[in-house]
Amino acid sequence: MGSVTINRLDGVPGVIELVLDRPEAHNALSTDHARQLAAATAEVAADPAARAVVLSSSAPKAFCVGADLKERNTIDDDGLRAQRVVFRAMFTGLVELPVPTVAAVHGYALGGGLELALSCDLIVADETAVVGLPEVSVGVIPGGGGTQLLTRRLGWSRAADLIFTARRLDADEAYRLGLADRLVPAGSARAAALELAAAVAANSPVGIRNAKRAMRHGFDAPLAAGLDIEDAAWRATAFSGDRKEGVAAFNEKRRPDWPGE
Repeated sequence: MGSVTINRLDGVPGVIELVLDRPEAHNALSTDHARQLAAATAEVAADPAARAVVLSSSAPKAFCVGADLKERNTIDDDGLRAQRVVFRAMFTGLVELPVPTVAAVHGYALGGGLELALSCDLIVADETAVVGLPEVSVGVIPGGGGTQLLTRRLGWSRAADLIFTARRLDADEAYRLGLADRLVPAGSARAAALELAAAVAANSPVGIRNAKRAMRHGFDAPLAAGLDIEDAAWRATAFSGDRKEGVAAFNEKRRPDWPGE
């Protein structure tokens, strides 16, 4: 049985759900689990019909509790180095998905679990969410992008507070600090994330892919370079079939039928 499920949802064109599906271990990230998630993101990245992705969890009490420390306790230093390659591929595959991604977080999202959520573009959390990066309390550091993604999301001081203290946040504080983008009632994170993804997927596929690329590549660039990146993305979109269809649909007062090219 796999530990990652890919759902292509009926009635929601373009939205693909990646389900962390190892509930018996609260989705603790084993080497095999990481390998499967890396393979799933590669499959989605190669799918031209993909317009938005939701990362969710089948575990009742957790989104993902981070690395599988029981497995870690059985591997030596060489095994840890080999596992590191697999984990980096997993996180990189999620970060580099060409379409917008939404994490649906409930329960515990700790360590690598929170880093999976941070690797997504948007985070929807329900009221049961408990998040944190506890790595320094067990002798490591956040290694799935946490030191970089959290700092970019929250700013230096707030990220330093959370990483250096290893403290946990409840859903209200996570939302207040901007770690979660939307806070929803308990039990509704997945539904809210799918609704958000469907709203994204209703827009121009060419537009959303190029907008994401411009935002990701330009975020840390000097302003002039960032504007050049934006200009290139604009040109790649403005002369597409999607732009022609979008203008026609607006003038004809109908919903666009995006060609996606």
